[in-house]
Amino acid sequence: MDSIRTRNPEAALTSLEAAAVSARSGFACMFSSSEEFETALIRERRAQGRYDQRRTHWPVILFVGCCLMVVGAVLLFN
Repeated sequence: MDSIRTRNPEAALTSLEAAAVSARSGFACMFSSSEEFETALIRERRAQGRYDQRRTHWPVILFVGCCLMVVGAVLLFN
């Protein structure tokens, strides 16, 4: 292994530099701050439809049911 390094130090240096550039690019982040990351994450999730409000009628049904129970109790005890 030592004989390879001593024979061609330029090739070893070039190979080492290429490995360093490759390693640095693997850890690169495309966002400069956490705020940019959160904004992109929310934008992507909205595009997927995760934050859409589902329209349910349960609150209205429960409110009407409670009102009917109160009216029934008032009529029963009068």
